[in-house]
Amino acid sequence: IRSSPFKMAVMRGSSRRLFELYVSRVPWTLATKDLKDYFAQFGTVRKCLLPFDKETGFHKGFCWVGYSSEEDLRNVLQKESHILEGVKVTLPQIPFITA
Repeated sequence: IRSSPFKMAVMRGSSRRLFELYVSRVPWTLATKDLKDYFAQFGTVRKCLLPFDKETGFHKGFCWVGYSSEEDLRNVLQKESHILEGVKVTLPQIPFITA
């Protein structure tokens, strides 16, 4: 199952929307703070989820970054490539928004 490039979710108990981006090929040397710092240059990051493997203690190599606005999300997608720690991370190419 492929993740949608744009994912618009309504936060529980709030009318504020969260625009999420799935990022894969995240280098194992990066932490959540590193990802937040990098993606903050494109807009206000409200969420950064980097799942960890309980057995290995390492993250799983992908994350979700949530922005406050669709404009912030579009800003990050306008950049042709994103290189973190020498690795080109993979971002979705085709916009898809769900409610």
